[in-house]
Amino acid sequence: MTAIVFSNVYKRFGRLEALSNINFTVPEGSFFGLLGPNGAGKSTLINLSAGLARASQGSVSVLGNDVQRDYRKTRQALGVVPQELVYDPFFSVREMLRLQAGYFGCPPSSHSYIDELIERLDLIDKADTNLHDLSGGMKRRVLVAQALVHRPQVVILDEPTAGVDVELRKNLWQFVSELHREGRTIVLTTHYLEEAESLCDQIAILNHGRVVAMDEKERLLARHPHQFLCLTLGCEGKPLPSALAPLVVKQDGCELTLKLKRDQDKIGAVLDALRDVDIPILELHTRDPGLEEVFIDITAQTNEVTHG
Repeated sequence: MTAIVFSNVYKRFGRLEALSNINFTVPEGSFFGLLGPNGAGKSTLINLSAGLARASQGSVSVLGNDVQRDYRKTRQALGVVPQELVYDPFFSVREMLRLQAGYFGCPPSSHSYIDELIERLDLIDKADTNLHDLSGGMKRRVLVAQALVHRPQVVILDEPTAGVDVELRKNLWQFVSELHREGRTIVLTTHYLEEAESLCDQIAILNHGRVVAMDEKERLLARHPHQFLCLTLGCEGKPLPSALAPLVVKQDGCELTLKLKRDQDKIGAVLDALRDVDIPILELHTRDPGLEEVFIDITAQTNEVTHG
């Protein structure tokens, strides 16, 4: 079974077309990255998945349940961690989680699972503290717990680590990775592309309301037409050969990185050019592009087409 299916989805706000002809599937059990610049349509897709907005055209289903026709089944299958810190200041952490469980018809026997969530998210010392008195990072943990109280099979995380400290990010990803190993489908939106590269096995990139790339992460990275040559040189201040200057994407003193087109810009030619002007090479290594570089290139290409 597929976790989420978007079929011919359009979403318009007046004259603004926020989403255009969205067709893709989130495989069940995957860790799926939904990436894109601000305004690309990610949050709109999430709202459609959760039934918080209605598509202007097309359909969305979660675990085979149409979001509009089978709203209750959809919400039961789905847990959403919103980007905004939404909370009720009049309840403690434990009270809020029990209230949230009640919304989904969970019996009092589910309270033991709430206690488990509190422990796994390091909220034990804050369990009886009012939400209003928690730090931003603690509130973020409570939002994660709220999304999980009814044991959903599909979990959507919308910028879950925005504005939180490094320790919380690390702890949160350890917990989410455990959920994924337990069989849950995870959908992640994030501007921290190193997180997506580390965690996700499937990637979709949105730009201007359209899916501009989607593939398994490794295949998406392999499609990039460049590789990078990292050098440490021995002649600080000596100018590079003019033919190499356009290839430099980063330079810090004697350390520089060159962006080479695969099968066109030969590493040997670069080294020969440096030797010809007596610039010694102390160290060198190559690296493949990361997700951030792939993302920048793909969105830049689609921007050119859109505004061309």
